[in-house]
Amino acid sequence: MSTLNFAKREISFKIVYYGPAMSGKTTNLRHIYTLLPQKVKGDFTSIATETERTLFFDFLPLELGSIKGFTIRLSLYTVPGQEIYKLTRKSVLRSTDGIIFVADSQSIKSQENIDSFNDMIDNLINFGEDPDSIPVILQYNKRDLDEILPVCELEEALNFSKKYEYYESIAQEGINVIETLKAVTKLVVSKI
Repeated sequence: MSTLNFAKREISFKIVYYGPAMSGKTTNLRHIYTLLPQKVKGDFTSIATETERTLFFDFLPLELGSIKGFTIRLSLYTVPGQEIYKLTRKSVLRSTDGIIFVADSQSIKSQENIDSFNDMIDNLINFGEDPDSIPVILQYNKRDLDEILPVCELEEALNFSKKYEYYESIAQEGINVIETLKAVTKLVVSKI
């Protein structure tokens, strides 16, 4: 969870981008990184295979101003979506303050979205976390592709209780990438 450093007057939050393989998690972080001025961002660390898939995680620390004299710092991570990295996903998710679940809108990815979402919930429960207490924003990505699911079907599969805010996005073009990050950040900061 968030860490408070009184000596540095900093509050650090961890935001995790979760979702199936190749859903656009790393693309989100790359877009955010290119938009931000150098003074508020740290190094972008990415570990990828030849096929451009994230092996472990992406990490991007951001500074977002201050609240009551404390500098707000975000660390953004992605998890690998591939099944063989289940333990890594679980490890990266530990102690998160907020989650952006990036769903692939393509109809052929429907079951992968559901499986990944359930995996996320199971991991939170295994950590002793109440999944309802962690801020989650859904991002329905790849809305520009052919043969995508209507939002109502994505909502039925992933947000049937209607408790999560969602954004339709095209991460490749930066559409609703920053808006999604702002939404989860607002939820995370409001918890303190």
